[in-house]
Amino acid sequence: MSDTLPPCPQCSSEYTYEMNALMVCPECGHEWAPAEADTQAGAGERVIKDSVGNVLSDGDTVTVVKALKVKGSASGIKAGTKVRNIRLVDGVDGHDIDCRIEGFGAMQLKSGVVKKA
Repeated sequence: MSDTLPPCPQCSSEYTYEMNALMVCPECGHEWAPAEADTQAGAGERVIKDSVGNVLSDGDTVTVVKALKVKGSASGIKAGTKVRNIRLVDGVDGHDIDCRIEGFGAMQLKSGVVKKA
């Protein structure tokens, strides 16, 4: 094994090894591309992903993947509702998407309940 292999980004294990184009951690089973880890670490900014792993950015259109209850509303947000022109923020309790939904107004959503359209 080479001493220049990076530690695992998930569990920080030093026992990583190369498998074709991927790096693999035998302790936690995490696999990643070395170039991917370099770009994320070098950017210095948080990467927000949707429920299926697509990277989100400001101005994207997303679809709600599960029904959501809304305080103060008799009906909630139905699965399949499209939300246009999202804005990524550092929200409270994991709510990292700021948006406006027709019929409900401005609100914040968690990235885990949306899918990039």
